[in-house]
Amino acid sequence: MRRSAAFASVAMLTTLGLAACGGGGGGTSASGSGTGSAAGAAGGTVHVLLTADYSHLDPVRGWDGGVNNFYRLIYRGLTTFGAGKGAEGTKIVPDLATSTGTPSDDNKTWTFTLKDDILFEDGTPITSEAMKFGVERAWDPEAGIGSPYAKLLIDAPKDYKGPYVSGDLDTIETPDAKTIVFHLKKPFADFASALAQPNFVPFPKGTGAAAAFDTKPIASGPYKVESYQRGTKLKLVRNPHWKASSDTVRAAKPDSFEFTFGLDGATIDERMLAGQGADKNAIAGAIQPATVARIQAPQYKDRTLSTYMGCTTYMSLNTTKKPLDDVRVRQAVNYAVDKDSVVAGDGGAVLATKATAIQPPTIVGRADYEAYPFDQAKAKQLLAEAGLSGGFDLTLDVRPVARQQGMAVAIQESLKPLGVNVKINNIDTSTFYEVIGTPARQHDAALTGWCPDWSSGATFLPPLFDGRNIFEKGNSNLAQINDKAINERIDEIAAMTDVAAANAAYGELDKQIMEKAPIVPLLYEKNVTVVGENIAGAYLNDSYSGGIDLVSVGLKDASK
Repeated sequence: MRRSAAFASVAMLTTLGLAACGGGGGGTSASGSGTGSAAGAAGGTVHVLLTADYSHLDPVRGWDGGVNNFYRLIYRGLTTFGAGKGAEGTKIVPDLATSTGTPSDDNKTWTFTLKDDILFEDGTPITSEAMKFGVERAWDPEAGIGSPYAKLLIDAPKDYKGPYVSGDLDTIETPDAKTIVFHLKKPFADFASALAQPNFVPFPKGTGAAAAFDTKPIASGPYKVESYQRGTKLKLVRNPHWKASSDTVRAAKPDSFEFTFGLDGATIDERMLAGQGADKNAIAGAIQPATVARIQAPQYKDRTLSTYMGCTTYMSLNTTKKPLDDVRVRQAVNYAVDKDSVVAGDGGAVLATKATAIQPPTIVGRADYEAYPFDQAKAKQLLAEAGLSGGFDLTLDVRPVARQQGMAVAIQESLKPLGVNVKINNIDTSTFYEVIGTPARQHDAALTGWCPDWSSGATFLPPLFDGRNIFEKGNSNLAQINDKAINERIDEIAAMTDVAAANAAYGELDKQIMEKAPIVPLLYEKNVTVVGENIAGAYLNDSYSGGIDLVSVGLKDASK
């Protein structure tokens, strides 16, 4: 639903490779009593009801909030996100490694030691060689379509094509079975956060060619795939060789998970509200906007969870188009948009809150401020100063989706009093990001959003506002802003070796960018979901688009 650095080109993220910013936490905790992470008994089956299948079971192919959450059930990496509400879910913690790494050579070399008693589903030990092989798969031209961070950060020959074609990568060393050493292209103080991305996963050397893991993965986590019908059903059962003593993140309470795909969203809502039979043991994705009013009933209070999705929905303003090339005009648009009406157009306060800053509340170091409170008198004054008292025409690119249309109409109505005539230009959802990411095809503005890859401004601000990262295709700097002071500040923060200081600096950079008004931050959407009455340990994790953290969920009574 939202673009993130996951969809940005490798070239666009070269600046990120210099960054030193990190994962720690902020966020809003989920509501709903009786579903805390301490609750739940061992055993039973948790059912998961979804509208669509996961993109890929192979972690070097899939990469989005939903599938990344799922991967943690069957895979482990050197590091991962913590398990818990709010800040706990955005902390970077050791997983297969004994620590979050030891840097040397000014953060350009990173050494990790593997834990004891870590095994694949067949009982084979997980060694440094298996870890190295799993990471090398990210370069495979057929498979490596997921997270770009291995290729962005780890030093490798330009012609390296992964282990199946090119063999071993010398810049990942394995001096012994428990030690792995990564040599990076540039210093990167928050490498531990990058390692929490899903394609830093071990596999036995030589396995997984020809999309084999998309049907039959090799598990390193607490569950393994027992059966899979693409687009229909997926069943996970316990991995008998996973040891809880080596894993401080995954509770692994249920004996199995059964996923059902291809269900209509309204049907899922009806089943979850009714809670009959096995649906008492079920969880699902976000509810439909039409269901919001119904969950206000008292009987659903303890079964309803809500938190931010960790993204910002915004309207980009194309700074290369007249009259938006005048900062006063962009500032006027910011003052004129009634964000409360945009929230209403999106479905109301249950589903979103108005945005004040570029970065959402879940970002570490975020500055809490409001640059442009709703003030149409100020907006008219700025337009008059710019010689546009009569207004102007503006074409807004949007997707033909109900919530997007509601927001677009709210923007259209907000700008009418200024004489700004907003033309809503619908672009098919399947091609929307391709179109708006091609500067030659962009119009004046676009209604879109951005989600970070981890809780840091490093994966939020540079991709959107670094003027050196404007490309003919796959462009994420939709405002096409190329401001010398902003670019220089991005480089200064990237050179910082103190992660906390860098995060705070990104918060201040947020303010600096908004002085130029290249976008209109509109709202922070929420994930609202209802769980079955027998579900325990359910909370929404800020690191996975506000989805239910699958590693902690279980049943109150496993016999039901």
